[in-house]
Amino acid sequence: MIIEKHDPLKGQMFQVLDKDGSLVGPDPELPPALLKDMYWWMLYSRMADDKALKLQRQGRMGTYAPIKGQEAAQVGSALAMRPDDWMFPSFRELAAAMVRGVPFEQNLMYFMGDIRGNRVPSGVNNLPVYVPVGTQIPQAVGAAHAMRLKGRKTAVVVYFGDGATSTGDFHEGLNLAGVLKAPVVLLCQNNQWAISLPRSRQTASRTLAQKSIAYGLPGVLVDGNDVLAMHAATAEALDRARSGGGPTLIEAYTFRMLMHTTADDPKRYRKEAELKEWETKDPLKRFRAYLERKGLWTVGWQAELEAKAAKMIDEAIATAESAPPPSPDALFDHIYAEMPDELREQLEDLKRAIGEREVEEDATEIQGGFP
Repeated sequence: MIIEKHDPLKGQMFQVLDKDGSLVGPDPELPPALLKDMYWWMLYSRMADDKALKLQRQGRMGTYAPIKGQEAAQVGSALAMRPDDWMFPSFRELAAAMVRGVPFEQNLMYFMGDIRGNRVPSGVNNLPVYVPVGTQIPQAVGAAHAMRLKGRKTAVVVYFGDGATSTGDFHEGLNLAGVLKAPVVLLCQNNQWAISLPRSRQTASRTLAQKSIAYGLPGVLVDGNDVLAMHAATAEALDRARSGGGPTLIEAYTFRMLMHTTADDPKRYRKEAELKEWETKDPLKRFRAYLERKGLWTVGWQAELEAKAAKMIDEAIATAESAPPPSPDALFDHIYAEMPDELREQLEDLKRAIGEREVEEDATEIQGGFP
């Protein structure tokens, strides 16, 4: 058992591959198709992330939260989930969301300011993006508890960053999860920096995983740049949750290679040496080395994947940028099953204001641009 054998109080980290892609224990011998899927999603999300950053720098998006360096933590955990499980994200889960069925164009539309980009496709058990730090944690616990009350053998995975462990929502959520024995996996992507605040200033605890102990649930520290380790630990935690064993806290030890968001400059607070050290632990490079040793990676296959990803990315951008402007109703749809009277009144007020503005603009145009 992974979770029981790795004591977070002692800083014991579960790892399958070292930074060079060599095995540090028995090979999990996952099916080749699954291994190739893992690499595809990591590569695709890396390329999509890079393109999104460029779009923002070109002024084609308002802001963006890069995921570079965290692909293994997201892909490994997301592929361990079943379609009937539920995912509660923060705002930096591009890879996990795409694995779960949310197309890249929706992520682009969201950061372009289009509310429709935050609509989850029908049949995908994901929640929309959460921006307030930590608020998704107690909500995920509540949803997991509700599923169990309904007799469903499903589980919830909720993603959050190391900064969220300093919020009340984190502690309240873990306490509630422990008391209720909710079928939830609490997955902390410890990327070492909460904007400009280093992990060392968040807490004096040796690990973040050990915070689970106070709330009566197990915690495990996992190499977040090791996709095989993330998949195995999450799968075990999900099995435990679905079988009635209760919640698990997973600390995915990883690193944010770029800025917190495009409104941030990491060079102002982070040393170049730290970045260089983590570049040697790149999750794609180590997994590619592992696949190459198994005879599953070739230069030709890499080229095929890159061409496929580039085509999909271009199509996603075209879809996002060619979408017609949303109607006023889009701001109010998908909030309640039946719209309450006060929201209906707000929608009518908005439509009335838009109509009045259009009349004024038409009058101005008729008068040659002068009011």
